[in-house]
Amino acid sequence: MASKTVHIESAAQFSQLLNSSRIVVADFYADWCGPCKAIAPYYEKLSTELSRPNHITFTKVNTDNQRDIAQTYNITAMPTFMIFKAGRETKRIRGADPKALDAAIKSLAEEAASAGEGASSSSSGATSLGGTFLGASLPKGYTDITENVDQLNLDFLNLSSDASGPRSVFTTTAPSALSKAKKQGDNAEKDWIESDTDAQLMLYIPFQSTLKVHSLFITSIPTPTADDEEVTRPSVLRLYTNTANVLSFEEGDAAAPTQDITLTPESWDSKTHTARVDLRFVKFQNCTSLVVYVVEGEDGDAEKTRIDRIRIIGESGEKRQMGKLEKIGDEQGE
Repeated sequence: MASKTVHIESAAQFSQLLNSSRIVVADFYADWCGPCKAIAPYYEKLSTELSRPNHITFTKVNTDNQRDIAQTYNITAMPTFMIFKAGRETKRIRGADPKALDAAIKSLAEEAASAGEGASSSSSGATSLGGTFLGASLPKGYTDITENVDQLNLDFLNLSSDASGPRSVFTTTAPSALSKAKKQGDNAEKDWIESDTDAQLMLYIPFQSTLKVHSLFITSIPTPTADDEEVTRPSVLRLYTNTANVLSFEEGDAAAPTQDITLTPESWDSKTHTARVDLRFVKFQNCTSLVVYVVEGEDGDAEKTRIDRIRIIGESGEKRQMGKLEKIGDEQGE
């Protein structure tokens, strides 16, 4: 029987699992560690018995190969077992302690099993907070700061008039398309945006405060239009910070972005249709505005790109005086 344990090969892979699985168990080990080898068969047995797709995932993290992950979680002894629920650490077990490991994991496995039906019928599950749809689990230490978006001064280019306006993507409710009771088409509630003449979109998002942006949660639920035009999800993104207004598509192609991002099919959660876009945090420390340039869609033949929701995740700062925005390159170090 093939092992159900996921061997972590990158920080991005680990982050994706924390988003997509309700519970994640991580075994931080080293090849040279005797106790790690001794408990490995027992850990594999638990993985075989208790793994459940999207509910409980067992992983192994080689601390010598994945030093960044080990440093992020302050791993100082091997083995160390960590249990995450909805992306947050709930339990840490230092050392090869089978009884403690067994008790902790089986308790969570029972909880995951009992919540299975509810998770499959709920659109948000662990990906909502206080009635606000997020679409993904919040990274540890950060919050949803979308309330800081200056919705009066949003400026989106190449937006189709057949869908909704810019403010719809910042609505706190779950997308109507996630409800099986809703049908897509002319009579459907249009609470999403789509591109117009081609698959590109240019989104200017000003903020009421100076923000530290850690990540973006982008939800996209592509369905054919009433005219049977193919609709796709965003794939290639370019992000720009602190622009005074929206960029033209020519300016977006010419200017050096703050960060380039490529989303793959694996980036999207199968239930919430949300991709968590982690940013280079050091480059998004003093954001007064953000431009999201959707350069390409996932399906190169599709005529339209659709976005249902965007949530801004990070830390909010002091309110700023409106109108005092900086241009690209004005930040120190740019």
